[in-house]
Amino acid sequence: MTFKSFIHFTLFLSFSSIFSQTYITNVTIADVEKQKLIHNQTVEITDEIISNIKGTKKFKIPENASIIDGSGKFLFPGLTDAHIHFFQSGGLYARPDAIDLRKVMPYHKELDLVHNSMETTLKRYLQVGVTNVIDVGASYSFLKQRESFKNNNLVPSIYMTGPLLTTYEPSVYEGLGEEEPFSLVETVEDGIKMVLEQLEYHPDFIKIWYITSRDPLEVEASARKNLPVIKAIIDEAHKHDLKVAVHATQRITAQLAVENGCDYLVHSVDDEIVKDDFVALLKKNNTILCPTLLVHIGYNSTFSQELKISNYDLLKADPKQLGTLLDLNHLSDTLLVNNYKKGASSERSKARLKKTDSISMANLKILADAGVLIATGTDAGNIGTLHASSYLAELQAMKKSGLSNWQIFQASTINGAKVLGKENEFGSITVGKKANLLLLNTNPIEEISHITSLDKIINNGVVLEPDSILKETPSALAQRQLNAYNLRNIDAFLEPYADDVEVYNYPNDLRFKGKETMRKGYSKMFDNTPNLHCELIGRIVQGNVVIDKERVRFGDKVMEAVAIYHIENNKIKKVYFIQ
Repeated sequence: MTFKSFIHFTLFLSFSSIFSQTYITNVTIADVEKQKLIHNQTVEITDEIISNIKGTKKFKIPENASIIDGSGKFLFPGLTDAHIHFFQSGGLYARPDAIDLRKVMPYHKELDLVHNSMETTLKRYLQVGVTNVIDVGASYSFLKQRESFKNNNLVPSIYMTGPLLTTYEPSVYEGLGEEEPFSLVETVEDGIKMVLEQLEYHPDFIKIWYITSRDPLEVEASARKNLPVIKAIIDEAHKHDLKVAVHATQRITAQLAVENGCDYLVHSVDDEIVKDDFVALLKKNNTILCPTLLVHIGYNSTFSQELKISNYDLLKADPKQLGTLLDLNHLSDTLLVNNYKKGASSERSKARLKKTDSISMANLKILADAGVLIATGTDAGNIGTLHASSYLAELQAMKKSGLSNWQIFQASTINGAKVLGKENEFGSITVGKKANLLLLNTNPIEEISHITSLDKIINNGVVLEPDSILKETPSALAQRQLNAYNLRNIDAFLEPYADDVEVYNYPNDLRFKGKETMRKGYSKMFDNTPNLHCELIGRIVQGNVVIDKERVRFGDKVMEAVAIYHIENNKIKKVYFIQ
């Protein structure tokens, strides 16, 4: 061996030891761009990149390689939620401008909570297969915080704007400094200045909240009055190579925004069925639309307390925030609560929601079939739209609108990447792109809910078991069963319990043993007890023991009790009641 050959060989050994390679063999790949399944493929991942794709028979896998057998399984690109908000929790106290409960939950405490739980929230997204999140309206404090998640393979990639540049700012958000999610723009000069101000924080794009009729003018007149400001913001952002998203729910605001350079329309047009000229405008300008079909339903169902919370929500959402959606059942400000319930439950409110919902769905079908790019987004963080778990419901709503499963998964993968011009980096299973992949046990092209049948999640080339991403906690188990109790959902109520659970009157009077015995007793109570509701007054967590002080309402009766939950192997093994 010559000296030169020796050097080359040494370098080869060096690089081989640096590179980490994984092979997913015998798998069916989803080509979301060409809308087809490709069978019997092997995918090679080198570090965080897809480095090769071939038919399995054509692949020679090195000895001692890391191999995942994909036989009978389906490989999809990681999902993108193209519209979320980290400054909002999804719970009842997320938007004091929508319902002002700051006397119950001071807003600074709500903000502290969402900051402190941001990592857990991100892990929830990854656990359901979302490998990229786009925060369409954050704050400077969240732009700073996202830096702490760089190179963390247990969270999705984060893309984010700064504060929403808005023609109207709710007063409850004024004076919050770096926590302020809105910046009021009243002049062209304001718009330019505020874009420049955001540059220091390195946003991925700029967001405009294009709000009309907060003045005495009608919708179109109000929209046109504010148009010079909107145009100035878009033009200034484009000078700095930043795309612009615009919140525009009326046809006229959406049209004016696109005519003046908007790259990304968030929310559906919900005031009229769009016509051919509007469709042609979006196609001509390559504007992407994110429909967010369910966010308004989240508000209405929470305020009316006609909640439609699935078992999937109960299992995958933040149980604390989900639990707050039921707090209207026990808050002491009964006048405020009753007014909200009455308003949201009224026939007028339901008819208005039904109308806007049907228009939004019809418009989505029209635009998607015409070839307008659609990106899936939930607007999670708004009241009743829970982070991570709401993604599945949004996909199902898109299906209800008439989109095919292939259209939906294009919107959820490659089109999400196109929102930020990153379609060459992620969004499809292509050599050279990031290895953000979902290995599924069943085919979601046949049934949309199969996207939850996760066998493995590959994030930046790192192979993860879904259950390993987020550690189960005693507090979460206790809260999940409490939420299901208040929703009278017997299956979800029993989920956190061990099959051989033991329930005692403190200290040692065994009431019953076994989940099936528990099912019989609680099913009967759920079916036959009017006005059943349990309010959590206080909670202490000590190791694997959770102590809850509860106020329980049965019909017209109210009693207080203490429940002590003992957790073993991530299940509630024993419960002690003190009355």
